[in-house]
Amino acid sequence: MESLAELSTTTVSDALDRLGIAGQCLGIKPLDHGFRLCGRAFTMRMLPVAAEGGTVGDYIDDVPPGSIVVIDNAGRADMTVWGDILTFVAAKRGIGGTVIDGMCRDVGRSLELRYPLFSRGWSMRTGKDRVQLDALNVTVSIGGARVSPGDLVLGDADGVVVVPKEKENEVIAHAKAIDEAETRIREAVEKGMRLDEARRKYKYFKLQSRDS
Repeated sequence: MESLAELSTTTVSDALDRLGIAGQCLGIKPLDHGFRLCGRAFTMRMLPVAAEGGTVGDYIDDVPPGSIVVIDNAGRADMTVWGDILTFVAAKRGIGGTVIDGMCRDVGRSLELRYPLFSRGWSMRTGKDRVQLDALNVTVSIGGARVSPGDLVLGDADGVVVVPKEKENEVIAHAKAIDEAETRIREAVEKGMRLDEARRKYKYFKLQSRDS
């Protein structure tokens, strides 16, 4: 996990593409470009509220410190599933951040506490009596990417990527190779080499091409 934390989502995205893994959470962005997160997914799925109602945030005390809360609310924009109290408790308990396929609110608290929050957007409208927790630690969908409990989640200014736990060593190895090649290309260009020559020399396009 420490190796992944040193990489960017763009580099990891390229590695995922090379391996044919759709791990990019499209449309999910940070509240602040300075936010970063990296950790194991603690997943949950939300559903429209049943006739008898239900709870939204009582799970937070069971999330292990360092984990990333991953909430599948099907991208809904008509209510929020995360707000002030959850941000406060999550920050206090050392949770690594939150990723929502849907909306959050009370963004000022996240910015104040520097708690990494990634979502499709924000609004003021509560999820109370509109949505409820359906299941914990199940495979969910976030921005078109499958996320299973324990998968590695990485977030930065460009968005969020998910690395399946059974593929993490392979993905990280490819991402490191891409990162090293990009560093060498920048160094070569700085010394006067043409970009096309540098890319050929360090086999940049091969690193980003799908493995056969």
